[in-house]
Amino acid sequence: MAKPPLTCTTCGVPLASGVRVCPACHGPVPPVGAESAAPQDAEPTPPVLEGDPRPARRPTENPFATDLNRRLARLAQWSESAEPLGVKLPRLPAWAEEVAGRSRTPEPWAEVVRGVERLAQRRIAEAFDRWEERTSSRIGRLEAYSVDSRLERSQVEDAVHAAKLGDIAQALATFQQVDRVVTLKERHLDQARGDLEHLLAFLRDLEVLGFVDLGEPAEVASELERELRTGHLASLKQRLRLLRSRAVGRISEALPDYVARFGDRLAADRGPGPAGDADARELAIAARAVVLGHPEEGIRRLRALREATGLTLPAASPGAPERGQRPSA
Repeated sequence: MAKPPLTCTTCGVPLASGVRVCPACHGPVPPVGAESAAPQDAEPTPPVLEGDPRPARRPTENPFATDLNRRLARLAQWSESAEPLGVKLPRLPAWAEEVAGRSRTPEPWAEVVRGVERLAQRRIAEAFDRWEERTSSRIGRLEAYSVDSRLERSQVEDAVHAAKLGDIAQALATFQQVDRVVTLKERHLDQARGDLEHLLAFLRDLEVLGFVDLGEPAEVASELERELRTGHLASLKQRLRLLRSRAVGRISEALPDYVARFGDRLAADRGPGPAGDADARELAIAARAVVLGHPEEGIRRLRALREATGLTLPAASPGAPERGQRPSA
């Protein structure tokens, strides 16, 4: 029986023996005998022509794989943003994420990720309850010093509510904003409190040495504490600078005479020897610190030297009221 003529399986054009590409449609010509091996109902493969503007077909992307990747990315973002809350969220191991991303059947992995999400949401909600308690205490301290924090208190409630509803992204964003603002207000308050305590310690040293009147530091402390609790931090800082400047002015006037008298008492009481030399050297170091612009350090050294030697001197405060007998300084 004669063989049927060889034709192109795509366009049906007769072909010469041994041709590998159809001259009409440029489609590939299978080897002789390959046609019978192919299923009869197989759909013919469209030819790919050089310069064909049509894009090559891509397999349809699995919607479960897309959802899986989105959930994995969201879990990673939650975990990073929740670190300041002090909570460690559950995560899929790295190998599991890699396998899940490559899986041809990601549906089971997606269900696993949903379970991890639910556990993470529960832990975040619990962490927000603890954060609300801590932050309410911090805000209460600010309000005790008349620092307006009504907005932050309202935002705390919003963040906790969002966490319980499962809006984790909104809850974490509000948490970061509230924590940043409260921390900034605390820093300003703590700085003002520190400056106040620093000045009062300076004035108490001056009081012991007789550079300021007895009881003056206590009066100043009462006034400044009231001003601090009114929340007027800017005016308080100006007041602190003014009081320090006045105190330094008193020292500058009275220090030369005080150091001279203290040196005479040391020489008379200690006499020559290692102990007298060490005390005289410490007196010089203290005076030098004041002259070089470090009055707090110099006065602190003078007070320590006075307490170590037990010497008494007349009052050194310029313009101080007469006290009859010489008080200890």
